[in-house]
Amino acid sequence: MERACRLVRPLADTDLEAVWEIERESFPNQRPTPQREFFSPVSRYLAASELHLEGVWGLQGQKVPTPVREKVVGYIGMWLMGPEAHIVALAVALPWRRKGFGQLLLMTALQMAASLGKEEAVLECRVSNLPALSLYEKLGFRKAGVRARYYSDNQEDAYIMVRDSLGTRQFWESMRKWEDEYLNRWGPWQAYVNLGARGYGSAQDSYR
Repeated sequence: MERACRLVRPLADTDLEAVWEIERESFPNQRPTPQREFFSPVSRYLAASELHLEGVWGLQGQKVPTPVREKVVGYIGMWLMGPEAHIVALAVALPWRRKGFGQLLLMTALQMAASLGKEEAVLECRVSNLPALSLYEKLGFRKAGVRARYYSDNQEDAYIMVRDSLGTRQFWESMRKWEDEYLNRWGPWQAYVNLGARGYGSAQDSYR
């Protein structure tokens, strides 16, 4: 029997073609991100995928799991600068939008930033992108300012969004609440949050 599971993990070299395709679709007026940027020592990129598994299933879940196929459907990238994690990209392939992958990526990235000792996360968002603004505010971001004519394609302004108090008790309590809500709506997932660059270093794994 085959079952699908959502997965978030560090970006790998083999994901780049899929990520560039999502990037072209999501940011058509932006130059492709250079390969070296994905794997810079100060950057962390995560990929979200739908993983199809085959095995024997019972009341306690899958007993003999065997990966069948994996499709990368979204990614998130952040730069680590002092006490700040600057989220520079968050995109989901068009057929997979409005299905919770953006929220899953953002929750995982925030947990990674907190685990790395970052105090706040910062990102920019088009003032007209109401769905994205709704997600950011749901996860605790607030508007901290405006970057005038930030986007070169149409000179649109960007909100500066800040999520502070990362790593505090309140942050982790909120994260558990969001994860429970996510589980009830979208089902289980696996998140492999690696704290090192390019797969090296310590790792924090969470399973839901």
